[in-house]
Amino acid sequence: MGHDEAIARAATLSPIGEIAAKAGIPAEVLEPYGHFKAKIGLDFVASRATRPPGRLVLVTGISPTPAGEGKTTTTIGLGDALNRQGTRTMICLREPSLGPCFGIKGGATGGGRAQVAPMDQINLHFTGDFHAITSAHNLLAAMLDNHLFWDNPLGIDPRRIRWRRALDMNDRALRSIVDGLGGVSNGAPREDGFDITVASEVMAIFCLSRDLDDLQERLGRIVVAERRDGSAVTARDLKADGAMAALLRDALAPNLVQTLEGSPALVHGGPFANIAHGCNSVIATRLGLSLADVVVTEAGFGADLGGEKFLDIKCRQAGLEPACAVIVATIRALKMHGGVAKNALGTADVEAVRRGAGNLLRHIENIGKFGLPVVVALNHFTSDTDEERGALADLLSPLGVTLVPCTHWADGAAGAAALAETVIELIRQDNARFAPIYPDAMPLAEKIETVAREIYRADGIDLTPAAAKRLAAIEAAGYGHLPVCIAKTQYSFSADPALLGAPLGHRLPVREVRLAAGAGFVVALAGTIMTMPGLPRVPAAESIGLDESGQIVGLF
Repeated sequence: MGHDEAIARAATLSPIGEIAAKAGIPAEVLEPYGHFKAKIGLDFVASRATRPPGRLVLVTGISPTPAGEGKTTTTIGLGDALNRQGTRTMICLREPSLGPCFGIKGGATGGGRAQVAPMDQINLHFTGDFHAITSAHNLLAAMLDNHLFWDNPLGIDPRRIRWRRALDMNDRALRSIVDGLGGVSNGAPREDGFDITVASEVMAIFCLSRDLDDLQERLGRIVVAERRDGSAVTARDLKADGAMAALLRDALAPNLVQTLEGSPALVHGGPFANIAHGCNSVIATRLGLSLADVVVTEAGFGADLGGEKFLDIKCRQAGLEPACAVIVATIRALKMHGGVAKNALGTADVEAVRRGAGNLLRHIENIGKFGLPVVVALNHFTSDTDEERGALADLLSPLGVTLVPCTHWADGAAGAAALAETVIELIRQDNARFAPIYPDAMPLAEKIETVAREIYRADGIDLTPAAAKRLAAIEAAGYGHLPVCIAKTQYSFSADPALLGAPLGHRLPVREVRLAAGAGFVVALAGTIMTMPGLPRVPAAESIGLDESGQIVGLF
C-alpha cells in the first residue's frame, strides 16, 4: 500500500450529515450515497441563487511534467488552511475520470494529508455521474443511427455526421471505427469513432449548465449532423433532448464529500483541460459561492490550458469574477523545464531552476493579462535546497509576486497556513480587474490566434484547408460569437510536447475544428492531440486490485 493510500485508510471520516451541517446545508436536502458522500438537492441549490456570493480563488499551475506539481493537493491544502484559520471555505473539484485512473496518472483525489475522501469511491464509480453522461451521449448516437435506419426523414447527409460515441476509458482502438456492419438489419456501414467521456460535449454541457432547464436547452442545441444543403440537424430535431435530460437529472445535483481534515468539498463534473474546458460544474461553483466566504477551485493542467479556459469560457458564460489566482510549481518540475532528466532531479541545480523558471514567469504574465493578482505556491519536496528556493524568489521579487513554500502534503492545513494568509491578503486588497482575453465579437480564427500569440507565444496559427473551411461554415451558421476551446498537448506552450520551458518561434497548427453549440464553444484541435487517449506501455491498472480484506489498493 502506498503512502497516500495508507493515510487515506487511516483517516477517520465524519458522517456526511455533519459535513453538510458545517457547510450550512440542511440534512433534509441531502441524498446520501452511503455514509460519506451525498448529493445536494437541486431545489436547495436554486434557493441559494440570490445569496451574495463569496470570493473565488483559482488554483492553476505551470506546464505539467512527470515530476509532478500538485494542483489538486494544493487546492485541498489551501481550503483546509483557510477553514482552520476561520475563513468559511468550500473546495470545488472535478470528478476523476477512469481513463487516467487506469492509465498513466492514477487517482485524482489529492495526496498525503491533503486529500478528499472516500478516495477509492471518488476515483471509481462515485455517484454515477460519468455513467449518466456517457449514457446520455450514446443515447443520442443510437437515436441518430436509428433515424438513418428508418428512412432518414430529416434528410441527414451520412457523410456529414458530427456526433461520435463516448466511453470513459482510454482505448486507442476505438478512435476510428466502422459501424453498421453485418447486413441491412444492422444499419448502413459508416465511419465512426469514440471520444473519451471527459471530451464529450455532453460533459461540457453538464458542467456549464445553470439548472435543469438550461441543461435541456443546451442538449437540444447539439449539432449532430448536416443535411446535403449544409443546414444543421440537432438533438432537438431528433427528439433526443428530453430523454438525455432525464438520464442526467439526478447527476446534475452536486456531490458533497470531505477532506481528511473535515472541510466540505463539492466534487462535480470532470472535463479534461487539454481536450475540453477543464473545470468543475458551474452549479457546484455557484453553490459553493452561496455557502462560503471563499471558494477554492482548480482548473486542469497548466494555466495556458485549464486556467485560460476557466477564464475565457467558464467565467464568461457563468458571470464569475475570480479574486486571485494561485499558480502551483515545484523545484523539481522547474528543473525539468530547465533541461534536467527526471532521474537527476534529486541533485541541486540552481541554474536549471533559473532556466526552467521561464515557464513559471510566462504563466504569471499570462494570468496578469486577465487582470488577476497572483501568488506562487511552491509545493515542497525534500530534495529542494535553500539556494534553489532563493534563486526562484529572486526572480519573482521584481514582479511583486510572492513565493510561498508549502508542505500541505506532509503537514495538511498547517503546511498551507502561509499560503492561506497570502490569499486572504490578496482578496482584501481587491485588486482584481478580471476580463477575458478576447471579445465575443472577434472572428473565430482571430480568437484562436489571440490565444496562440498572447498565451502560447506562438508566431501565429496554421489552419488546414479543412479547418479554415469549417470555421467559415460555423461563422456563417451564426456561431461566430462563441469562445474557442483549444485542444493541445498539456506538456508545452507549443503543440510539440517536447518543447519544454518557455519556447518562442513556434506556430500553432490547427488540423480540425468542431462546433459544440450546446456547450457554447468551438473546439480547435492542434497538433497531434487525441480526443480518445491510449493506455501507456505499463498502465496503472496493472497495479490496482483488492487486498485480502477486499479493499481496493493501488489507486495512487
